[in-house]
Amino acid sequence: PEGRLLLFRYHDEHKPPFWSTAGGELKGGEDYEAAAARELDEETGFDLPIGELLRERDDVYAVARSTPARWLERYFLVRCDHSRAPSRAGWTDEERDTIQNWKWWSLDDMRTTDDTFLPAFLPDLLHDTLQRHFQKESAAS
Repeated sequence: PEGRLLLFRYHDEHKPPFWSTAGGELKGGEDYEAAAARELDEETGFDLPIGELLRERDDVYAVARSTPARWLERYFLVRCDHSRAPSRAGWTDEERDTIQNWKWWSLDDMRTTDDTFLPAFLPDLLHDTLQRHFQKESAAS
């Protein structure tokens, strides 16, 4: 839905529960956009075009059932005109064990909750994206 960000609530052995985006590893021969489309389909069942690159991140951390590793991440804009529930049909056993919930977050909800977002910049990323796209749409009309 307009102005909201779909996040999943994860809980694994490495840290307390947190909210984060769909995502995952590159598979052989994939570029980041192809991996984003595949992960979006696997984790939500949504077949949507991958939009512009919003942010990159280079960090070291562990995900469920793993040891710390270096992750080179890219965050893309994906526009979605519905608020239906994501499908669990494509989830791995690891995702079924670690994903506890999902939610379409508004910026206000993100700014007023005590919940944790990883990476911590997700509320700011949503804010900046909404500002940039609102300005583009206002200028076009």
